Amino acid sequence: MRTEIILNHALFAKSGETQIRVSLPHTWNSLDGQDGGNDYWRGHGIYEIQLPDPTAGKRQYIQFEGVNHIAAVSCNGTRLGVHRGGFSTFRFELTALMQPENNILTVNVTNEECDVYPQHADFTFFGGIYRNVTFMETAPAHFDLLRSGTQGAFVTPYVTGTTRIDAFPVDAEGCTVSAELLNAAGDVMASGEVPAEAHTAMVMELAEPRLWNGTADPYLYTARLTLKKDGEICDIVSVRYGYRSFHVDPEKGFFLNGRSCPLHGVSRHQDRLDKGWAISRDDHREDMKLIQEVGANTIRLAHYQHDQFFYDLCDAAGMVVWAEIPFISLFRPGEDARQNTLDQMKELIAQNYNHCAICFWGISNEITIGGESEALYRNLGQLNALAKAMDPSRLTTMAQVSMVPMHSEHVYITDVQSYNHYFGWYGGEIQDNALWLDEFHRKNPDRALGLSEYGAEAILAWHSEKPENHDYTEEYQAYYHREMLKIFAKRPYLWSTYVWNMFDFAADARDEGGCKGRNNKGLVTYDRKTKKDSFFLYKAYWTEAPMVHICGSRFTDRAPGQRNVTVYTNCPAVTLYLNKDRVGKCKAVDHECVFKNVRLAQGDNILTAKASGARDDQILLRGVKEPNPDYTLPDSRGNAGNWFDSDGVEHNMEFPEGYCSVRDKLGELLDHPEAGPMLREMIASMAAQAGMGKSISGMLGMLRSVRLEEIIKMAGNKLPDGTAFKLNEKLIRFKK
Repeated sequence: MRTEIILNHALFAKSGETQIRVSLPHTWNSLDGQDGGNDYWRGHGIYEIQLPDPTAGKRQYIQFEGVNHIAAVSCNGTRLGVHRGGFSTFRFELTALMQPENNILTVNVTNEECDVYPQHADFTFFGGIYRNVTFMETAPAHFDLLRSGTQGAFVTPYVTGTTRIDAFPVDAEGCTVSAELLNAAGDVMASGEVPAEAHTAMVMELAEPRLWNGTADPYLYTARLTLKKDGEICDIVSVRYGYRSFHVDPEKGFFLNGRSCPLHGVSRHQDRLDKGWAISRDDHREDMKLIQEVGANTIRLAHYQHDQFFYDLCDAAGMVVWAEIPFISLFRPGEDARQNTLDQMKELIAQNYNHCAICFWGISNEITIGGESEALYRNLGQLNALAKAMDPSRLTTMAQVSMVPMHSEHVYITDVQSYNHYFGWYGGEIQDNALWLDEFHRKNPDRALGLSEYGAEAILAWHSEKPENHDYTEEYQAYYHREMLKIFAKRPYLWSTYVWNMFDFAADARDEGGCKGRNNKGLVTYDRKTKKDSFFLYKAYWTEAPMVHICGSRFTDRAPGQRNVTVYTNCPAVTLYLNKDRVGKCKAVDHECVFKNVRLAQGDNILTAKASGARDDQILLRGVKEPNPDYTLPDSRGNAGNWFDSDGVEHNMEFPEGYCSVRDKLGELLDHPEAGPMLREMIASMAAQAGMGKSISGMLGMLRSVRLEEIIKMAGNKLPDGTAFKLNEKLIRFKK
């Protein structure tokens, strides 16, 4: 029988530094990976781990569930091997190198830039052994532990009840493999036994299986496989699985077990405040609990393979899952990088084959940001072919960056198609999403289309009664998501929609909205302690248990003109009380009730919202005479403000009336007969230097409605100091 011991401690040192004792899992970027500046440490770290003493007659293995990016593993000074990829499980056999006692495992880890994906993306790449490390012992005959990090057993269920089992025992001459199919109560529903072979295949029949039916009824079975020799048990593997069917219709969306099941959900990153990727199972459970509370029925587990434990939670919760590899943002030419994408896809599929929650394999995310090429197209085609060969039962997809043309050859690689669109945040207006979706659907009526990302940032400090794009207020985020939900409600052809993101996450290169090192598009804060107002908007749309939520609990000080009160609900109507006096009753429209110009008294006021069957919600608002300036983001235009040259001399930016400037929209400037050619030439030059020449045309189309100073701000430290000032000096020569 196999035994497993999780190893909790190690000696650790950055290359050339003194060793310290650390707890496992561990990352060396838990703090500097979230504080901004794009300067978190990327280098080599060395772990030394004391191994348990071996048991005579057993075989020993070491299992890693996640080490980023490259791990070179040695036992007692002898190299076991190297694993290239930061998110999948991998193992090495230790048996031949084990001494009776005092065995040391050495793991040399690097998250330096290399040809292992990801290398360029809008999130922090935390280095270290950030998931569990397990010492394993088995009998000489056991199910293969070196088969791409799997358990050596795969279950393929069909809704008819036919169940195929593929098992891969090693050193199993003279052994048998028996299989039992157990229901959720533990009752044996079918069983069989066959002689063990290197590839042992069995087909069993289960009469009228209860289907895994998403969040409505996530029913799971267990296949228990036993390897025996001379009547003695050598090894046991248990696999949870579910019976379900699904398909996607280009006009009607996603179907589960033959019934329409519109997929509305969230994307998830795994990191947390002050922990990075080194999170606990309780952290995983809390994430799932919050996702269930908001009412999602699908999760895009972005932008990499997540912890096996979280896939288990998805199976049990009934979440339909999109699982993907980190082939992201910028394509890296070369054979080593190409092979790495295939290796990571192979491990993702092999290790997650048994998870019935997974319905979609994602082969890439925004990979054409650096431009399209024949080599990239071939790489994507190879990934799609690999996924279909390994697992023809599931569909493939990819997340396209917004500027990919509707008839690009990349649109037709995978089974179903998805786009990341941020009209209304990074460019354009919110309603541009509706126009674009309908145009794509008209031009590609046979392509199933989903929205893989959409979102807007909200930082808890900022508030406005009249929110605007890029003011980073909770109110604008809520407005944006409310309008997007209205758009989705009228477009049943969308096979899925995924909020970006369920949680704020670390992106050390970011400096936006007065918050460094973070992407703040989450519905929940990075520490998981605060649910933003948008969270409750989705809860109102996606859940049935009666609920009310008064928005603006952090927008406490309300001056005249700032005293509208908004309530989200899934109830027909809401009654609002002010200091126990009835304000009025409002009928919900699109899950929203707005009480206009509530008569707040000077000082503290208690507002209470009531609806039939729902738990009351209550907040404190303070009546004040003047708007609180602390709720407005201070000027943070960065390069688009005053500029200091290398000698410290201040240069004031001028904006003469009637002349062009960086405060004009990009489209208006590009269309100008004189400013346009000058600006295009400068943009082309900067794009060529950044290696983005082929994709710049699509980018300009997406950003036409964005002010040039905002585009410069988004580029951040990728542009030289004073770029906005110098551009403005040229633009103000041209009359509008």
